[in-house]
Amino acid sequence: MSSASSRADAWGRVVVIMPTYNEIDNVERVVRHLIDTIPHVDVLIVDDASPDGTGATADALAADPRIHALHRAGKHGLGTAYVEGFTWANARGYEVVVEMDADGSHPAETLPAMLDALVSGDPRPGLVIGSRWVPGGSVVNWPKYRLWLSRIANRYAKSALRLPVEDATGGFRAYPIGIASQIASTVDSRGYSFQIEMALRVHDTGLPIVEVPIQFLERQAGHSKMSRSIVVEAMARVTVWGIQSRLRRRRP
Repeated sequence: MSSASSRADAWGRVVVIMPTYNEIDNVERVVRHLIDTIPHVDVLIVDDASPDGTGATADALAADPRIHALHRAGKHGLGTAYVEGFTWANARGYEVVVEMDADGSHPAETLPAMLDALVSGDPRPGLVIGSRWVPGGSVVNWPKYRLWLSRIANRYAKSALRLPVEDATGGFRAYPIGIASQIASTVDSRGYSFQIEMALRVHDTGLPIVEVPIQFLERQAGHSKMSRSIVVEAMARVTVWGIQSRLRRRRP
């Protein structure tokens, strides 16, 4: 048995969930690169009725039995896309779910190290994050205001929630399917704050969270869905969660 096959056996059945909305210029390139880099994983594209034809591209890619397409009736948000993806994966016997953007910003080459981390340790982690802000991590081609926004948001989340994570907003993640399904059913967030709340709920279980450094690349095509208003809304939620956490600790 090859070392690659034995490594994949240790991971179990893995599906990469990739939400899309108007990613026609990126999704085929990103999915094919992922499959070429790690032939042992499957991919689920969750498309929110993209008007640019991304859904049709997803259907064409699904001719490969490792690639699947899930179509939703409208733009319902990142969080709900992942929750539906977790449900889909759980029903089909996958053991690990990975969150990955369709814009090419998350390096497929780092995913094997993330999956190795997920099946290591005692206890095993409840979450592995591909992190921009741990030693060895980096961001390429971001404007200064986005670097500043991300660093401040993550430092605030870490402080307000007492969360031992440097990149709580990072969207490149791997979970055991049992943890992802269990926690997602309790999460209220549906937008940008979904990632922070998922990390918080994993931390609340007492399971370790591991961060693996990645080189995050700015998208080559299309437009980011991120905005300052989305970040402000997420930080407002973090403030509420932080207050609630402190009140719970003060109760006898």
